[in-house]
Amino acid sequence: MIQGAGSNVGKSMLVAGLARACLRRGLSVAPFKPQNMSNNAAVTADGGEIGRAQALQARACGLAPLVDMNPVLLKPESDLGAHVIVQGRRFGTLRARDYGRMKSTLLPHVLDSFHRLAQGRDLVLVEGAGSPAEVNLRAGDIANMGFASAAGVPVVLIGDIDRGGVIAQLVGTHAVLPEQDRALIRAFAINKFRGDPTLFAEGMEIIAAHTGWAPLGILPWFADAWRLPAEDVMDIARHPASAGPGQIRIAVPRLGRIANFDDLDPLAADPRVSVTIVEPGRPLPGDATLVLIPGSKSTIADLAGFRTNGWDIDLAAHVRRGGQVLGLCGGYQMLGRSISDPQGIEGAPATVPGLGLLDVDTVMTPHKTLALTEARDIASGAPVQGYEIHIGETNGPDRARAWLTVADHGEGAASPDGRIRGTYLHGLFAADAFRTAFLARLGATGPTRSYETTLEATLDSLAAHVEAHLDVDQILRLAAPL
Repeated sequence: MIQGAGSNVGKSMLVAGLARACLRRGLSVAPFKPQNMSNNAAVTADGGEIGRAQALQARACGLAPLVDMNPVLLKPESDLGAHVIVQGRRFGTLRARDYGRMKSTLLPHVLDSFHRLAQGRDLVLVEGAGSPAEVNLRAGDIANMGFASAAGVPVVLIGDIDRGGVIAQLVGTHAVLPEQDRALIRAFAINKFRGDPTLFAEGMEIIAAHTGWAPLGILPWFADAWRLPAEDVMDIARHPASAGPGQIRIAVPRLGRIANFDDLDPLAADPRVSVTIVEPGRPLPGDATLVLIPGSKSTIADLAGFRTNGWDIDLAAHVRRGGQVLGLCGGYQMLGRSISDPQGIEGAPATVPGLGLLDVDTVMTPHKTLALTEARDIASGAPVQGYEIHIGETNGPDRARAWLTVADHGEGAASPDGRIRGTYLHGLFAADAFRTAFLARLGATGPTRSYETTLEATLDSLAAHVEAHLDVDQILRLAAPL
């Protein structure tokens, strides 16, 4: 089990790199995260949803994503509550305090998934959440030491040297843990080092002397990390390929409950595109070719925030200038005439006016659509493999101008002039032929690199990076037989 001495220390990427390294060694390996908190979800081959990071780790293992890889997924709906997914299916919406009281009851489900996933495999790489040093959360824990103790899994603790104070991170974690949890940690490693790793040799000795844990190495900063799907939407804004001027500019308002923003990864990686993430309080840029409204976990609330930021006024001006608009999932719903939630699925029952750019209306319904979907772009004929993950049904005259086909029916809607479009389908832009055709309609020219090929090459490069700097043999020796 890989745990972190803090949040965002690079656990997800390290597990992906270790997974691909072990796959290249000929091992059958699978990823597992007992509990994740993210609105960036992936639809699984067995019809559920898990955290997007575990889907990338599954890919590193050469596997299709499965619900057992992330049996508990928390999708924040407000500052105080979250939508709880258990083994791929909706369990309910709980306030943080209520979830804290009942999370221990989910441990049997977590262990059930873990043992099922481990059957017939050489190795399971488990990722913790946050930090085990948060001992105030230890009672009923299923994400870190609570799981490690129940499953009998040894732990490797990771420190992030880039944020500073890494000796205190690791030694402090050792100090605050109860003895039975401390004993589960067998080794440690340092992540995100910039410069000459030999300069921290004494630091490694100090940590080992204070903790008794075995040092596994110092992992330098992985320069190509930006080529992998982002866990935080603001990582998109820092993509080197998206930092230049590009041929076209795509503006993306950062919604308060933005969800499934992996649609942006292939665009940000395309050198012909400059992706601008627009923070709340900032206007939509006037020189954008396309405004892309992403998915949302709470569409009505995010639509209210959209208006509070004045983005509805900016968007209307963008359309008057001849600009184009694409709404994905929740963004698609916002573009219509109205959104109705008669049963209060997202909050209090309400019907609110949409942005009025598409002649469609949306009604929220209890049924949640979760599907891996193959589609085709009507204009270019380019194939698309994507996924749907939404509640609500959208209908109206502009649905007659569907611009994608799924099986024997149209998907999406478009305005009469074709400049305003919406769809429930995520993952469109990972398809190189479709992305090239779509961007050509916006004015982009020239070749593009293959997104899928680049992703696979980056996972291989990450695996080589991990092998070069960490003692992978020692990590494998630490693994406990199940």
